[in-house]
Amino acid sequence: MADSVTVRRIGNSYGVILPKAELDKLGVVEGDKLFIVRTPDGIRLTPYDPDFAKVMEATREYMRDHRDALKALAK
Repeated sequence: MADSVTVRRIGNSYGVILPKAELDKLGVVEGDKLFIVRTPDGIRLTPYDPDFAKVMEATREYMRDHRDALKALAK
């Protein structure tokens, strides 16, 4: 059975309160950021930033391709 949350007014905005058990499963605590990822079925909340992950993968690939030059520069 799916859990549900209620949209509530918080100041001039709206928000939802997530159950502590769900936050524990995500490994997040108060003050952590969650990222909204739009999917064909709606949205997904995740502590994982997919844009940052793409940049990191591109950086790792660049470093692999230019390993010798980076070693020379590090001397």
